[in-house]
Amino acid sequence: MSALNVPQPLAGIRVVEFTHMVMGPAVGHVLAGLGAEVVRIEPIGGDQTRRLLGSGSGYFSMYNRGKRSICLDLKSPEGLAVARDLAGQADVLIENFRPGALDRLGLSYEELAEANLRLIYCSEKGFLPGPYEHRTALDEVAQMMGGLAYMTGPPGRPLRAGSSVIDVTGGMFGVIGILAALEERHRTGRGQKVVASLFETTAYLVGQHMAQFAVTGQAAAPMPARISAWAIYDVFETKDEPIFIGVVSDVLWAKFCALFQLDELWADESLRANNERVLARDRILPQVRALFASMTRDEIVAKLECTGLPFAPIGRPEDMFDDPQLAEGGLESVTLDTGAETRLPTIPLQMNGKRPGSPVTLPSAGADSRAVLASMGYDEAQIEALVAHGAVGVP
Repeated sequence: MSALNVPQPLAGIRVVEFTHMVMGPAVGHVLAGLGAEVVRIEPIGGDQTRRLLGSGSGYFSMYNRGKRSICLDLKSPEGLAVARDLAGQADVLIENFRPGALDRLGLSYEELAEANLRLIYCSEKGFLPGPYEHRTALDEVAQMMGGLAYMTGPPGRPLRAGSSVIDVTGGMFGVIGILAALEERHRTGRGQKVVASLFETTAYLVGQHMAQFAVTGQAAAPMPARISAWAIYDVFETKDEPIFIGVVSDVLWAKFCALFQLDELWADESLRANNERVLARDRILPQVRALFASMTRDEIVAKLECTGLPFAPIGRPEDMFDDPQLAEGGLESVTLDTGAETRLPTIPLQMNGKRPGSPVTLPSAGADSRAVLASMGYDEAQIEALVAHGAVGVP
């Protein structure tokens, strides 16, 4: 898909990014995916995120697509001056380093806003202001503190979610704040500081369980030990691969019984209402589990397709490359900085009938240093002097 025919609602918005890992880069990736020009400032030699192993090896390629890379030595006066020039010409600045890190370099919102009143400065932090704000937080720290790990694992065994869900969701709240600040800037002409955080994002996500306690007076049980709101709402074993099925209304119960010829269960009129079925789970589930254990997953899917009954084969991340739904615009072609080709999820939106996403190449560290400086008005002699002094890095 050409970049000319994809949604670019943020075209003309210039973003400068001082970020690492996931939370901050996720903000920039969403903005870039919506058409903003995003310049990523990396240290000389490139961000360490590029070199993470294990579960971190996908961070850089996932969250830094669609950006330009400039390498600066922020410990040198010349490199720091370039960073200030970038911020002076930017609509948005994103950072997610430890509290005070950019302030000590003279890159605080207050100092930068003196030269650029329209600047929207987004800080992605572990905590919003309060007694914890100076602690170091990671996605896992927030999940453990905020109740999400407790709700995910079985009782007594807290378990973090299987992706960087708080980093990414915290980044999304940062994007929401930036977009709101851009709208307010239309009216006031002034930018502002926006702060999003890991811990408060986690609290927002577990808010439904807090509300459950407020409504019922009883603490929510961890999800593996919960009493579901529906009798059939679980993962079921089949002859081969497991499948999730939910029967979430009385109408769907009738359809479910007819579909799988559960005549005995349908004949029991005491099971016609949802709450009565929940109380009878111990009687219903053994029959249903035995039925599904005698069928293959594909046989069950063939019956459930287009019925309105919620179901889901249990997918793995590597299965998503060949998923027919994602093949309809949900993946974009990416050339990794190694030169390898792959496809990765694009921004999950449709706008005006079109999906974001176009072929992108991940930049090598500093690949755009000269071009970015030239676009800021630096002449060739100035650029080469900065490179020669080590203030600016190039491949």
